[in-house]
Amino acid sequence: MTNTPQSQRTLSSIDLFCGAGGLTLGLSVAGFSSVLGLDKWEPAVATFERNFREVPAIAVDARECNSQDLLSKAGLVGPPDIIAGGPPCQGFSSAGARKTQDDRNTLVRTFAELVAEIRPRAFLFENVEGFLTAETGAFVIDLLDPLIEAGYRVRLHKVNVANYGVPQLRKRVIGIGLLHTDPDFPVPISRAHGAPGVHRVGQWSSLPMTPTVGETLEKMPLPADGPPGRPADHFAPKLGRDDLARIQVLRQGQTMRDLPAELRHPSYRRRAYRRVMDGTPTERRGGPPAGLRRLRGDEPAKAITGASTREFVHPDQDRPLTLRECARLQTFPDDFEFAGSRSERAVLIGNAVPPLFAAVLGATVAQALDAPGEALQGRGRLLSFETSVADGKSPALIAVEKRVVRRYGGKEPTLWS
Repeated sequence: MTNTPQSQRTLSSIDLFCGAGGLTLGLSVAGFSSVLGLDKWEPAVATFERNFREVPAIAVDARECNSQDLLSKAGLVGPPDIIAGGPPCQGFSSAGARKTQDDRNTLVRTFAELVAEIRPRAFLFENVEGFLTAETGAFVIDLLDPLIEAGYRVRLHKVNVANYGVPQLRKRVIGIGLLHTDPDFPVPISRAHGAPGVHRVGQWSSLPMTPTVGETLEKMPLPADGPPGRPADHFAPKLGRDDLARIQVLRQGQTMRDLPAELRHPSYRRRAYRRVMDGTPTERRGGPPAGLRRLRGDEPAKAITGASTREFVHPDQDRPLTLRECARLQTFPDDFEFAGSRSERAVLIGNAVPPLFAAVLGATVAQALDAPGEALQGRGRLLSFETSVADGKSPALIAVEKRVVRRYGGKEPTLWS
């Protein structure tokens, strides 16, 4: 992982909903010292403990915690410099069926209220792009109301991590806030292509290109046939005849849609028609799902998820990606250990914040915390709300933007130009 300029002094951090610890790892590169990791899921806590052995980690539902609980577990008598976290997002993730009444969505409000109660000097929030439009923006309000009332000056932007050096086309919503001081938002450090809008960021600059899948994986040895693999989790179980036949037909950039009908998996037709149960014509719903996909070696990867080892095919080898290759594309070092079953490790990797991206975010926050700034006592505010760099915006996103402007003021966002 590329080194990022460190803070002039050690800054303390608490990672709520820590998952595998991608945020913690990236923040450590930026000069933060973690004092606590928290997650309800046991494999996440076990992974955190393996990789951050000196940091206390607790397996508990954040909704059952209060500020004194957290500070006591962290060994602090006052607030940390930053609280970071990405509340579980499955309820409004585009990677699966949306369930907007999912209890996990209430954790967005929990995160905001814990930050407002503990009052760290800064917070860092991460989530999927579906967070913006779910429930017509209700979760955006859940996040911002407690924080702005507590005095935080906030920037909330949707970005693609490929513009921050990560070899992956992964759109995420990032919130950065400082208490009574205006934060900066990290500027892009690389150019990329392969997804709508991503090429526009830094297109006329001298920024380097984001590493590609081929560049990221080129020095990996051939995978073992079974666990543990070298490096750990670099193994690819032998494929059945039908699965191998499908993969052998695919060329770089092709998906299951490009397979001849006789090679399509029986579930393909069911998944295709599931999308049009409400009667909307297929051509207006984007057609059937991509399913199996051979990645292009000359572009960043598509977003790594918990299903990537089943759906993503190596650019040059007739096999799916290994867990370790997915972790590399997430910018985890090869010696980072993941706990749990194979499927649990896949979820931990797919849900993680890429550590390299977290390092860039952390460096911007650390620099702001070290710099003298004018205190704006009692004046919380939404400073910027950037939602897209693509050619167009959905009606749902436009409606959320208008709702946010009405509630918090400011200029109504426009299309990128």
